[in-house]
Amino acid sequence: MKKIIALVLVAVAFALPSQAQFKFGVQGGLNLTNMSLNKSELESAISNNAGFFIGPTVKFTVPIVGLSLDAAVLYDQRSADAKEVEDGTTTTIKQQTLQIPINVRYGIGLGSVANIFAFAGPQFGFNLGSKDKTLSQTASEITNWTMNSSNVSLNLGLGATLLSHLQLKVNYNVALGKTGEVKESGIVNNTVSAATTLFTGKANAWQISAAYYF
Repeated sequence: MKKIIALVLVAVAFALPSQAQFKFGVQGGLNLTNMSLNKSELESAISNNAGFFIGPTVKFTVPIVGLSLDAAVLYDQRSADAKEVEDGTTTTIKQQTLQIPINVRYGIGLGSVANIFAFAGPQFGFNLGSKDKTLSQTASEITNWTMNSSNVSLNLGLGATLLSHLQLKVNYNVALGKTGEVKESGIVNNTVSAATTLFTGKANAWQISAAYYF
């Protein structure tokens, strides 16, 4: 894990102009998951939970007024409760990933005390936990939630930097493509048949974060 973090940060650093100035820091925050399904009639069966993210971050200031860039390597956890329509049982779906956001920022200075900025950029995620979660199982069928091994999302948000060290941000993270899918398999004579996809889901999230740059 340490090697992955180092390689990502070094690669981003070398991709920027030599005149860029950068600061290292630590970032953490709250995920407010917004799970959406491709079948709207099932939305009421999903209730969203709060999660969190934390990890190292780096900020680059390039020689263009107001323009900067930030990147991070974050352990990210999101979850939602799925309610079985027929018997009412509830199963918690937990997503644990390594997230690498890379955001372009444009800021306006408020003297030496503060800076406000808007930002946007892609985020690349890699699954760390179990890919499959059983939602229900009977003698004749089994229903699983199967998560993608990787995903790409988009960040859009606003933030503020105080006294050059403390940073506060709020953003919406939008999944570009499915996060996972619900599959159903039949069971005949103790043999599980090939799975059929019932519907897919996206784990979007409102995110509130704080970072401290050294």
